[in-house]
Amino acid sequence: MSDQQPAFSIEKIYLKDLSLELPNAPQIFAEQEPPQVDIKLHNEVRTMDADLYEVVLTATVTARHNDKTAFLVEVAQAGVFLIRNFQPQDLGMVVNVTCPKTLLPYAREAVASVLGRAGFPPVTLPHVGFESIYQQRLQEAQQQQQPGGVMPVL
Repeated sequence: MSDQQPAFSIEKIYLKDLSLELPNAPQIFAEQEPPQVDIKLHNEVRTMDADLYEVVLTATVTARHNDKTAFLVEVAQAGVFLIRNFQPQDLGMVVNVTCPKTLLPYAREAVASVLGRAGFPPVTLPHVGFESIYQQRLQEAQQQQQPGGVMPVL
């Protein structure tokens, strides 16, 4: 194998941060109706070394009964990835799509597990189309670079 071949490997997967808040316990357990659940995901990338990247997928899950918060759980699932010899446009796809897709099942398990231990039914993080999110962000960035937000005709 040539030294110029693209290389990708998972060096380490770890739970970087975990937070659980039950601001209205134990009274919130008396609620009969299921809460409204809001799920937010956020991805961060940090270069550690020439070919090493830390990617952190943060999932924030909030459940509310009307104006009362039942729970708030935040999981920062991280990984260190070796990513070598990718073209710049392909590197963006790897760190914003491949790495978060790798981390999502770990974040999903952490959220479900901590909520179960807190006395709530588990919330399962949904499948996420990281590809379409990344493509949408690329298009938005391109539009912002164009005067008036007009895309050039190719």
